[in-house]
Amino acid sequence: MESQTVLLDLDGTLHEHGDPVPGAARAIEELRRAGHVVRLFTNTDSQPEAVLVHRIRQLGIPIATGELFTPVTAAQRVLASAPECRVLVLADEPVRNELARHGRLLSVDEAEPASHVVIGDCRRTLSYRYLDAAFRAVRAGAELLALQRGRYYRAADGDHLDTGAIVAAVEYAADRPARVLGKPSQDFLRLAAESAGGTAAGRLWVVGDDRTTDIVMANAGAAISVQVRTGKYADQLENGALAHAAHVIDSVAELPELLARCLS
Repeated sequence: MESQTVLLDLDGTLHEHGDPVPGAARAIEELRRAGHVVRLFTNTDSQPEAVLVHRIRQLGIPIATGELFTPVTAAQRVLASAPECRVLVLADEPVRNELARHGRLLSVDEAEPASHVVIGDCRRTLSYRYLDAAFRAVRAGAELLALQRGRYYRAADGDHLDTGAIVAAVEYAADRPARVLGKPSQDFLRLAAESAGGTAAGRLWVVGDDRTTDIVMANAGAAISVQVRTGKYADQLENGALAHAAHVIDSVAELPELLARCLS
């Protein structure tokens, strides 16, 4: 069987409401035993990689450092390639600390013009003062980088407003579009695939629950899309206008069998 590169969504695909999807860990182990390259990806933009990897391991899902790709990872790579960048970050402290290693972070009161404005999860620090600073910097010419632009996310206590609403406010006020680094951007797909070593050994598979991010991203990037009937699947079932996956399975537990059947 030819080795494939498999990108697995995290929330809604490998776990739901803080609990692992039954068979998720076994599916990952079976894929690796079959010789496939497996990476996990998420649009979570509130924590650095090390924290997320620790939490994923606590769910019993096998993952090593470097096997998770997030919008924060994508932002680090983009900023690292921009020499002498000056970054205004509208995000909470854990993400600010991660990005500080790849550019000079500006305070909200600094007069020096920003080269980039990064917007991520800012539920603990969001204020009009920060929004105003981001708006002014973008209107003055800074590139607006959105870690992601999800409308809402699911948690154990219900649904919550996501980063996309904050990004939309700055875009609207400054009349400038954001460069989105998280799903469903092709930047995210390309960088995530590169983190797995590219796709030279075989095709790229993208597995997720969300047709507005996971599936539309995969289809636009000519990857093989697989939708699971967990997570946001039920929320989007009646919307026929959304992207359709090449394959639909009940859960990630069925993925090894699907690949084996398609590659035989």
